[in-house]
Parts: sequence; C-alpha cells; structure tokens
Amino acid sequence: MIAVRTSVHDCSLVDLPKIHNRAGNITPVNAHDDVPFDIKRIYYLYDMPGGESRGGHAHKQLKQLIVAASGSFEVVLNDGKETRRFYLNHPYYGLLVVPGIWRELVNFSSGSICLVLASEIYNEDDYLRHYQDYLDFIRTGNRH
Repeated sequence: MIAVRTSVHDCSLVDLPKIHNRAGNITPVNAHDDVPFDIKRIYYLYDMPGGESRGGHAHKQLKQLIVAASGSFEVVLNDGKETRRFYLNHPYYGLLVVPGIWRELVNFSSGSICLVLASEIYNEDDYLRHYQDYLDFIRTGNRH
C-alpha cells in the first residue's frame, strides 16, 4: 500500500537522454539514472485504432514511466480531487506516474506505440480497476 496520499502534482515529465546521430537518434534508459526506480517490467501497447483509449485504473504500489515511443497520445491523471493532462509525442520524454493515481491513456494517433517501464512485475492485486473502488481506497487512507 502507498504510505502517503499522492497527488497528480507528484507526477512529472522526465527528460530522457537523446544521443543525436545523422543515422538516427538513440535514447538509452537506465534505472536510477534516468528512471527513479528499479525497472522490473517493460511492456508496450501498439496496434490501437486511432482515437482509442486504454488504462482506466490506478495502482496501489506500482510506479510507471510512460513514453510515446512512436506517435502521440494523452495521459489523463486524476487523484480524486484534481485532474492533469499530459500530451506525449516525443520518445525522449517520459511521464512518471506514482502510486495512487488514476490514469487513462486517450487519443492515440494511428500507429502509435506506448512504452511503459514499471517498478513491479504484474500483480492483479495491485490494480484498482473501478473508479469508485479507487475513490474508496484513497478516502479510507489506503486501508483495503
């Protein structure tokens, strides 16, 4: 469980390294240097129809760095009180999402790829998949 209540203001854009080369650029990502957590899982979303949405959940403990590896999409974050929107469209920026934040990924451009670096391996018990359950979770001080 998260120890303290988090806010959408605890989430932020992270500049990732970009090494320029006339033959193509590269962005290396190193745990603790570029990402403020151990990376235990990497996954990516692709082949989403244009305008489709994903997410619609929160995590109790998991931290994520969300990157638009190709194309663009928006990430809508909600902490039960405030909402923030981030437009991701460059592979050298990542959005750090802390535990206890509801997230939705919306408005995917056609052909986009969403790369996610996660602090934990998949654990279904870490998910809050219904918004009312999420609100109850944060209202009760995360004691579920």
